Amino acid sequence: MPSPNSLTPRKVPTVPLIVAVALFMENLDSSVLSTSLPEIARDLATDPIHLKLVLTTYLLALAVFIPASGWFADRFGARSVFRIAIVVFALGSIACGLSQNLLQLVLARVLQGIGGSMMVPVGRLIILKTTKRAEIVNAMAWLTMPALIGPLMGPPVGGWITTYWHWRWIFWINIPIAVFGLIAVTVFIPNLREDQPRSFDLKGFLLMGPGLSGFLTGATLAGLGLASAWAVAALIIGGLALCLAYVRHALRVPEPLIDLRLVKLTTFRLGVTGGTIFRIGVGATPFLLPLMLQIGFGYTPFVSGLLTFVSALGAMSMKPLAEPILRRFGFRNVLIFNGLLAALFTLIPGFFTPSAPWIAMSLVLYFAGLSRSLEFTAINAIAYAEVTPDKMSSATSFTSVLQQLSGSIGITVAAMSLELLGWARGIPPTALPNYLPAFGVLAALAVLSSQAFSRLPKEAGRGLVRSSDGP
Repeated sequence: MPSPNSLTPRKVPTVPLIVAVALFMENLDSSVLSTSLPEIARDLATDPIHLKLVLTTYLLALAVFIPASGWFADRFGARSVFRIAIVVFALGSIACGLSQNLLQLVLARVLQGIGGSMMVPVGRLIILKTTKRAEIVNAMAWLTMPALIGPLMGPPVGGWITTYWHWRWIFWINIPIAVFGLIAVTVFIPNLREDQPRSFDLKGFLLMGPGLSGFLTGATLAGLGLASAWAVAALIIGGLALCLAYVRHALRVPEPLIDLRLVKLTTFRLGVTGGTIFRIGVGATPFLLPLMLQIGFGYTPFVSGLLTFVSALGAMSMKPLAEPILRRFGFRNVLIFNGLLAALFTLIPGFFTPSAPWIAMSLVLYFAGLSRSLEFTAINAIAYAEVTPDKMSSATSFTSVLQQLSGSIGITVAAMSLELLGWARGIPPTALPNYLPAFGVLAALAVLSSQAFSRLPKEAGRGLVRSSDGP
């Protein structure tokens, strides 16, 4: 495997930007889709709540196949795997646009998820292996900035396409981006690989894949009436049993698919614990907010998109500020107090009304984006503070799986909150009075994450940022 220093000066700044093409495509796709869900539900004659399956099955596919992505990159080379991932994601996008019913759309999203499961973690692995430890925060922020253009453009673009054109084109716009990404990856991305890759943990994959799939499928189907209660219970219990069997297996073999022994590292353990809770809390906002604005308030998808994109603008504005803030206040303080601030900004949209001034709602969403972006940057970096280079592939797979699991669980929690509130009140789940308590549930989870981060050492992550007098 080439060392970071073996990359030419011309390629070093180019690599994060090219990797960001994959992040851009994924984030654009997800944010466009969230804005268009109510219209897709009408066109496919299905319940908008049922369309959470379109979001969660994608995240589920990511969680199932991400564990193998690090091994494939080490074995076959990062560039080779990255290119295959882009092709698979593009094919899934075409299939999504051609779908005629909910089942076809869900299956197409699974194909997209298989491609995405290799794109993002392998891209992050490339960056981590070509970046000095003291520059990780800056590299992560720089890597993420172009990708934030996706959520920035997604809501208004998705709203415009859905309102004035057709929702199917929200998937087909990925194709030219994929073509550009393939060319750029071929020219600029180094084909990093391990000279002696670890053996593939097939037993671990066969335990974890079906385990995660069963558990999350059961949790997603709960309350939708699409499967019997016995089937849902069997999926959840069976999935948990397989996951527990994987834990036992992973602690006994020297090279497991995902090395659970990484949790012995304090910063890794607390980073992924707090980060998972935080993502469950705030990760469902892109699902919940468009539902409220379009179904609760009666806004068109285009108007809803114009309003919600402000949050992505705030997130993008934070990226140049993240490293100075973390250097000045430290990871622990930022993760605790900014986590509480992010929880507050998660709750406030629940108080929005159809007559609320647009400028007031925009300001709230802008500062919510600022706060969440800072928290995500800190979470993404702190987990790797003590990880050695030989464990980096396993660590990126570990954190990537938890990211996707938390996103799927967050959407499920938000949807179930609406369903339970609607049932208790005798009103439709998407009725306006249900949104404030649902946002309250998400905010409470974000508050819990600060408790986990409070156990971080005061000096945690100091080596991840450059000193103020450094280069």
